[in-house]
Amino acid sequence: MSDNITKDQALILVDQAQRYQMQGEFADAINLYKRSIELFPTAEAWTFLGWTYSMMRRYGEAIAACQQAIEVDPAFGNPYNDIGAYLIELNQWEEAIPWLVKATKAPRYEAPQFPLMNLGRVYEHLGQYRTALRYYDLALAIAPFYRPAATARYRLWGRLN
Repeated sequence: MSDNITKDQALILVDQAQRYQMQGEFADAINLYKRSIELFPTAEAWTFLGWTYSMMRRYGEAIAACQQAIEVDPAFGNPYNDIGAYLIELNQWEEAIPWLVKATKAPRYEAPQFPLMNLGRVYEHLGQYRTALRYYDLALAIAPFYRPAATARYRLWGRLN
C-alpha cells in the first residue's frame, strides 16, 4: 500500500475519532486514534489522543501522548501547549512555563494565542501580574476577539489600577 493511501486512511480514522471524542465516547475515540497511529503516526493523532486522555483526567497518559507527538513532528506547536495546560491542571504551574514558551516558538501552530493565554494564567497565578498582562495583550494582538484573553486582561487590569 502506498504511503499516501495509508496516510489518508489514518487521517480518516483521526476524523472519526474526533467525532467520538466530541460526543464523549472516549474509549471509541482512543481506539480509533491508536489505529490511526498504527497505520501512519502523525503528530495530530498523538496530540488528539492526549487531549482525549486529558478529558478523562488521565494527565500522565495525555502528557506521554503529546511527547510522542513532539517526536513525530517537533515543529507542531499544539502538543507543547497541551503539555503546559495539563501541567497547569496538575498544579505544576512553574513546570508548565518551558512547554508553553516552546509552543509560542513552534513554526507550525495555527492558534498561538492559546499558549500566550496559558502563560498569562501561569504568571497571574504566580502573582506576576504585569507579566501576565503582557501575555494577555500578546494573545489579543494575535486574536483580538479571543474572549478568554480579553476577560482575563480586563479582570487583571482592574486589579492593577
